[in-house]
Amino acid sequence: MIRVLICDDQAIIRDGLEMLLRLEPDIQVVGAAQDGQEAVELAGRTAPQVALMDLKMPLVNGVEATRRIRAAHPEIKVLVLTTYDDDEWLFDAIRAGASGYLLKDTPRERVVEAIRGTAAGKSFVDPAVAGRLMAEAAGGARSQDTKVADSLTEREVEVLRLLGRGLSNAEIAARLHLSEGTVRNHVSAVLTKLELADRTQAAIVAIRHGLDR
Repeated sequence: MIRVLICDDQAIIRDGLEMLLRLEPDIQVVGAAQDGQEAVELAGRTAPQVALMDLKMPLVNGVEATRRIRAAHPEIKVLVLTTYDDDEWLFDAIRAGASGYLLKDTPRERVVEAIRGTAAGKSFVDPAVAGRLMAEAAGGARSQDTKVADSLTEREVEVLRLLGRGLSNAEIAARLHLSEGTVRNHVSAVLTKLELADRTQAAIVAIRHGLDR
Protein backbone atom coordinates (compact mmCIF):
# COMPACT_ATOMS: atom_id res chain seq x y z
CA MET A 1 0.00 0.00 0.00
CA ILE A 2 1.16 3.51 -0.85
CA ARG A 3 0.61 5.74 2.18
CA VAL A 4 -0.51 9.24 1.15
CA LEU A 5 -0.91 12.45 3.16
CA ILE A 6 -3.20 15.08 1.61
CA CYS A 7 -2.28 18.73 2.31
CA ASP A 8 -4.73 21.42 1.14
CA ASP A 9 -6.47 24.31 2.88
CA GLN A 10 -9.76 23.81 1.02
CA ALA A 11 -12.01 21.20 2.61
CA ILE A 12 -13.77 20.42 -0.67
CA ILE A 13 -10.41 19.63 -2.32
CA ARG A 14 -9.22 17.50 0.61
CA ASP A 15 -12.47 15.55 0.68
CA GLY A 16 -12.52 15.13 -3.09
CA LEU A 17 -8.95 13.85 -3.21
CA GLU A 18 -9.59 11.48 -0.33
CA MET A 19 -12.68 10.05 -2.05
CA LEU A 20 -10.72 9.71 -5.29
CA LEU A 21 -7.76 7.94 -3.73
CA ARG A 22 -9.87 5.59 -1.61
CA LEU A 23 -11.06 4.05 -4.88
CA GLU A 24 -7.54 2.85 -5.58
CA PRO A 25 -6.76 -0.57 -4.02
CA ASP A 26 -3.05 0.15 -3.59
CA ILE A 27 -3.34 3.63 -2.01
CA GLN A 28 -4.10 4.41 1.63
CA VAL A 29 -4.87 7.96 2.78
CA VAL A 30 -3.22 8.28 6.20
CA GLY A 31 -4.13 11.89 6.94
CA ALA A 32 -5.36 15.25 5.66
CA ALA A 33 -3.81 18.58 6.65
CA GLN A 34 -5.47 21.97 6.23
CA ASP A 35 -2.30 24.08 6.43
CA GLY A 36 1.44 23.69 6.07
CA GLN A 37 2.12 23.52 9.79
CA GLU A 38 -0.31 20.65 10.22
CA ALA A 39 1.20 18.97 7.16
CA VAL A 40 4.63 18.93 8.81
CA GLU A 41 3.18 17.59 12.07
CA LEU A 42 1.11 14.88 10.36
CA ALA A 43 4.05 13.83 8.18
CA GLY A 44 5.98 13.00 11.32
CA ARG A 45 3.07 11.13 12.93
CA THR A 46 1.66 9.21 9.96
CA ALA A 47 4.85 8.39 8.01
CA PRO A 48 3.42 8.70 4.47
CA GLN A 49 5.39 7.68 1.42
CA VAL A 50 3.94 10.59 -0.55
CA ALA A 51 2.67 13.98 0.64
CA LEU A 52 0.27 15.50 -1.89
CA MET A 53 0.97 19.20 -1.32
CA ASP A 54 -0.89 22.39 -2.16
CA LEU A 55 1.28 25.51 -2.13
CA LYS A 56 -0.69 28.56 -0.99
CA MET A 57 -1.84 27.59 2.51
CA PRO A 58 -2.15 29.53 5.79
CA LEU A 59 0.35 29.56 8.68
CA VAL A 60 3.05 27.76 6.69
CA ASN A 61 2.87 27.62 2.89
CA GLY A 62 3.44 24.48 0.87
CA VAL A 63 6.98 25.39 -0.17
CA GLU A 64 8.15 25.81 3.42
CA ALA A 65 6.19 22.70 4.48
CA THR A 66 7.94 20.77 1.72
CA ARG A 67 11.32 22.03 2.88
CA ARG A 68 10.65 21.06 6.51
CA ILE A 69 9.25 17.63 5.65
CA ARG A 70 12.15 16.79 3.37
CA ALA A 71 14.69 17.99 5.95
CA ALA A 72 13.18 15.96 8.80
CA HIS A 73 12.00 12.96 6.78
CA PRO A 74 13.98 12.65 3.52
CA GLU A 75 12.29 9.32 2.81
CA ILE A 76 8.95 11.12 2.29
CA LYS A 77 8.35 12.26 -1.29
CA VAL A 78 6.40 15.46 -1.91
CA LEU A 79 4.17 15.76 -4.97
CA VAL A 80 2.83 19.29 -5.49
CA LEU A 81 -0.79 19.56 -6.65
CA THR A 82 -1.75 23.22 -7.01
CA THR A 83 -3.53 25.84 -9.08
CA TYR A 84 -0.41 28.04 -9.13
CA ASP A 85 1.71 27.76 -12.27
CA ASP A 86 3.79 30.94 -11.97
CA ASP A 87 7.55 30.63 -12.00
CA GLU A 88 8.20 31.69 -8.40
CA TRP A 89 6.05 28.92 -6.90
CA LEU A 90 7.32 26.34 -9.39
CA PHE A 91 11.03 26.96 -8.89
CA ASP A 92 10.77 27.37 -5.13
CA ALA A 93 8.88 24.10 -4.76
CA ILE A 94 11.45 22.15 -6.76
CA ARG A 95 14.31 23.76 -4.87
CA ALA A 96 12.58 22.87 -1.59
CA GLY A 97 12.71 19.21 -2.59
CA ALA A 98 9.40 18.46 -4.33
CA SER A 99 9.61 15.36 -6.52
CA GLY A 100 6.93 16.56 -8.93
CA TYR A 101 4.59 19.43 -9.79
CA LEU A 102 1.04 18.97 -11.08
CA LEU A 103 -1.77 21.45 -11.64
CA LYS A 104 -5.21 20.79 -10.19
CA ASP A 105 -6.81 20.45 -13.61
CA THR A 106 -4.68 17.34 -14.16
CA PRO A 107 -6.89 14.34 -15.09
CA ARG A 108 -7.68 11.92 -12.28
CA GLU A 109 -5.79 9.06 -13.92
CA ARG A 110 -2.66 11.20 -14.25
CA VAL A 111 -2.77 12.19 -10.56
CA VAL A 112 -3.01 8.56 -9.50
CA GLU A 113 -0.22 7.60 -11.92
CA ALA A 114 1.95 10.40 -10.53
CA ILE A 115 1.39 9.26 -6.93
CA ARG A 116 2.40 5.71 -7.79
CA GLY A 117 5.40 6.90 -9.77
CA THR A 118 6.52 9.34 -7.08
CA ALA A 119 6.38 6.57 -4.47
CA ALA A 120 8.59 4.49 -6.79
CA GLY A 121 11.13 7.29 -7.13
CA LYS A 122 10.05 8.84 -10.45
CA SER A 123 9.51 12.54 -11.16
CA PHE A 124 6.38 14.09 -12.65
CA VAL A 125 6.06 17.66 -13.94
CA ASP A 126 2.90 19.01 -15.56
CA PRO A 127 3.48 19.68 -19.28
CA ALA A 128 2.05 23.19 -18.77
CA VAL A 129 5.06 24.17 -16.63
CA ALA A 130 7.73 21.72 -17.80
CA GLY A 131 9.06 24.05 -20.49
CA ARG A 132 9.71 26.85 -18.01
CA LEU A 133 11.38 24.45 -15.61
CA MET A 134 13.66 23.17 -18.35
CA ALA A 135 14.53 26.74 -19.35
CA GLU A 136 15.46 27.54 -15.76
CA ALA A 137 17.52 24.37 -15.59
CA ALA A 138 19.29 25.30 -18.81
CA GLY A 139 20.26 28.65 -17.39
CA GLY A 140 21.36 27.25 -14.06
CA ALA A 141 23.12 24.19 -15.36
CA ARG A 142 25.65 25.78 -17.70
CA SER A 143 28.25 25.65 -14.96
CA GLN A 144 27.66 21.90 -14.82
CA ASP A 145 28.99 21.27 -18.34
CA THR A 146 32.50 20.29 -17.35
CA LYS A 147 31.39 18.69 -14.09
CA VAL A 148 29.14 16.20 -15.87
CA ALA A 149 31.94 15.24 -18.25
CA ASP A 150 34.81 15.25 -15.79
CA SER A 151 33.61 14.36 -12.32
CA LEU A 152 31.37 11.33 -12.91
CA THR A 153 32.48 7.80 -13.59
CA GLU A 154 31.15 5.98 -16.63
CA ARG A 155 28.72 4.05 -14.44
CA GLU A 156 27.50 7.23 -12.75
CA VAL A 157 26.82 8.80 -16.14
CA GLU A 158 24.74 5.73 -17.02
CA VAL A 159 22.77 6.13 -13.80
CA LEU A 160 22.28 9.86 -14.47
CA ARG A 161 21.02 9.05 -17.96
CA LEU A 162 18.39 6.69 -16.55
CA LEU A 163 17.38 9.22 -13.90
CA GLY A 164 16.71 11.59 -16.78
CA ARG A 165 14.31 9.02 -18.22
CA GLY A 166 12.39 8.94 -14.94
CA LEU A 167 13.40 5.43 -13.89
CA SER A 168 13.22 4.35 -10.25
CA ASN A 169 16.17 2.76 -8.42
CA ALA A 170 14.65 -0.69 -8.93
CA GLU A 171 14.26 -0.09 -12.67
CA ILE A 172 17.80 1.26 -12.96
CA ALA A 173 19.10 -1.78 -11.06
CA ALA A 174 17.31 -4.14 -13.45
CA ARG A 175 18.50 -2.22 -16.52
CA LEU A 176 22.16 -2.16 -15.42
CA HIS A 177 22.16 -5.58 -13.69
CA LEU A 178 23.07 -4.06 -10.34
CA SER A 179 21.65 -4.34 -6.84
CA GLU A 180 19.34 -1.56 -5.62
CA GLY A 181 21.87 -0.76 -2.90
CA THR A 182 24.58 -0.19 -5.49
CA VAL A 183 22.26 2.04 -7.49
CA ARG A 184 21.44 4.07 -4.37
CA ASN A 185 25.16 4.57 -3.82
CA HIS A 186 25.64 5.71 -7.42
CA VAL A 187 22.69 8.13 -7.17
CA SER A 188 24.12 9.56 -3.95
CA ALA A 189 27.51 10.00 -5.63
CA VAL A 190 25.93 11.79 -8.60
CA LEU A 191 24.03 14.19 -6.32
CA THR A 192 27.15 14.92 -4.27
CA LYS A 193 29.49 15.43 -7.21
CA LEU A 194 27.09 17.65 -9.14
CA GLU A 195 26.00 19.52 -5.99
CA LEU A 196 22.33 18.66 -6.52
CA ALA A 197 19.63 18.44 -3.86
CA ASP A 198 17.70 15.44 -5.13
CA ARG A 199 17.03 13.08 -8.04
CA THR A 200 14.55 15.53 -9.60
CA GLN A 201 17.34 18.05 -10.08
CA ALA A 202 19.57 15.24 -11.37
CA ALA A 203 16.93 14.35 -13.95
CA ILE A 204 16.79 17.99 -15.06
CA VAL A 205 20.57 18.06 -15.54
CA ALA A 206 20.38 14.83 -17.55
CA ILE A 207 17.70 16.31 -19.79
CA ARG A 208 19.66 19.57 -20.15
CA HIS A 209 22.67 17.63 -21.44
CA GLY A 210 20.68 15.31 -23.66
CA LEU A 211 21.58 12.28 -21.54
CA ASP A 212 17.97 11.09 -21.36
CA ARG A 213 17.96 10.03 -25.00
